[in-house]
Amino acid sequence: MKDNGRILAVGAHPDDVEFRCAGTLARLQQRGYRIFIATMAPGDCGTAERAPEEIMRVRRGEAAAAAAILGAECFCLDERDLAIDYDTVTRRKVTGLLRHVDPFLVLTHPLADYMVDHEVTGRLVRDACFTAAIPNFGSSGGERHTEGIPYLYYWDPIGGTDYYGDPVPAGFLVDVSETIGVKEKMLACHESQRNWLRRQHGMDEYLDSMRRSGATRGQEMGVAYAEAFRQHRGHPYPEDNVLAKLLEA
Repeated sequence: MKDNGRILAVGAHPDDVEFRCAGTLARLQQRGYRIFIATMAPGDCGTAERAPEEIMRVRRGEAAAAAAILGAECFCLDERDLAIDYDTVTRRKVTGLLRHVDPFLVLTHPLADYMVDHEVTGRLVRDACFTAAIPNFGSSGGERHTEGIPYLYYWDPIGGTDYYGDPVPAGFLVDVSETIGVKEKMLACHESQRNWLRRQHGMDEYLDSMRRSGATRGQEMGVAYAEAFRQHRGHPYPEDNVLAKLLEA
């Protein structure tokens, strides 16, 4: 698919994109690319203190504020936390998103991660990259089909490990040392998650956790901070590593 200047990142929940690839998005935005950020769900289970409707309202606002730092358009597909299903209705919804944004490059969750919402989101996005270009596959909003299959990349699983705690090797690394401050600013917008991540995930300070993760990957390429990706190269997706080429000095 030709470079049309449009890049889409799709996470299961608000803050997923910021944690895993915001440094890379910031670099791309600095190079003139138009960024779009979508979440499958509004984060209704990301709290132990607030009612679902209240936390959804708060987290939608946090997601919009984070996206605004990159001048990015922000979407939510209004599924629900822990109930993102891989079914035809949801597939058509994600296909509609791909057709509406029409990106030439897409970033999303790896197909194996620590929770099912992440894994299903990765499958849905992988599928939609393919189905968006098929005219006779209808989408939820009746959007026109795309003209090709975009480049697809999966970011690091949380912790950089598989189900058994073993390290997952990076397909390639992106130096985000110069944009780590932008990434931190975006992640800091998700203030509502501070207590939740401490309680549920054992993260004493989520911004520090993000920096530690980036520093670990950075050591692998001799820089301060890096983000890791793997490219989906299976038939018939584009195989050349366009993301690495875009970020070459």
